[in-house]
Amino acid sequence: MSALHDLATRALHLIDPETAHRLTIRALALGCGPRAAGGDDPVLATELFGHKVPNPIGLAAGFDKNAEVPDEMLAAGFGLVEVGSVTPLPQAGNPRPRLFRLAEDAAVINRMGFNNEGLDRAAARLIRRRARPGLVGVNIGANKDAPDRVADYVTGFRRVASLAGYVVVNVSSPNTPGLRLLQQKDELARLLAALEAARREIAAVPLVLKIAPDLAPEDCADIAGLAIAHGLDGLIVSNTTLARPESLRSVHSRETGGLSGRPLMTPSTALLAEMRRLTAGRLILIGAGGISSGADAYAKIRAGAAAVQLYSALVYQGPGLVGRIKAELAALLKADGWRSVAEAVGAGA
Repeated sequence: MSALHDLATRALHLIDPETAHRLTIRALALGCGPRAAGGDDPVLATELFGHKVPNPIGLAAGFDKNAEVPDEMLAAGFGLVEVGSVTPLPQAGNPRPRLFRLAEDAAVINRMGFNNEGLDRAAARLIRRRARPGLVGVNIGANKDAPDRVADYVTGFRRVASLAGYVVVNVSSPNTPGLRLLQQKDELARLLAALEAARREIAAVPLVLKIAPDLAPEDCADIAGLAIAHGLDGLIVSNTTLARPESLRSVHSRETGGLSGRPLMTPSTALLAEMRRLTAGRLILIGAGGISSGADAYAKIRAGAAAVQLYSALVYQGPGLVGRIKAELAALLKADGWRSVAEAVGAGA
């Protein structure tokens, strides 16, 4: 079956990337997705936000925007799955084309713009799966034309708090005009205070902030301080980048939008290590950006990540990648004498 899925991955590259993605979601919903064979190596078992997970390899937000196939992706071997970003109201996102493969660079550029079916549809699906096992996080965003974006985040949090293993506040997408301004000190303080109040009222669900890789040093310090002050549980480091390294070779490399994939590995890991230093281990960090091997996942863990997330590498390596990363990571942990993922977190900091 793995050979069949790898063949399907190659076939999907013959069509428009957004159409290919939609076909993938439909196939998964119909039960045509991969299934992980056997259990994970015990060395990979860990705990995240109070949940025991069989491995620290997560699916990043953006793949399953509307919470259509979280259980199918858990069955494919991920230890945790994050759905979204979901906004209070449905929105179409930016005009197509808005998703580009940079095959020569093992990268992707997207300017999707929080296209999703809205909170009602996502929440209905999450309600149906509520009794099922597996750690599923929900990534929330604000509508593009919202008069008060802070209010949008509070609305999203209130709606999904009882349905999520953790909730991610996405203020770092580069594809909604002005959204990243919410990472600035005063705006972020206002947002986190509103969410902190909502969490006291309705649910103590773990709350996580997803940040951009394009931050100034003073912004990093402000974010770390505010995250601790307002009782956040963790940070996801990081979202896509607006940078365009000179090494990029693809004809699509100058498209506008967020760049993900291999070119993001080094800068996002450096930022991860810096946030580990600034938070002094007081927050759970999830490493995202550029992961395509067990060595990449291990580098993030050693830099301070308790778990990692990937998405772009699946575009090129297919669903078999998850099993390969887990096998490679288990071997690396054992070679260095670690008995668990938790022991290795921050070992290289």
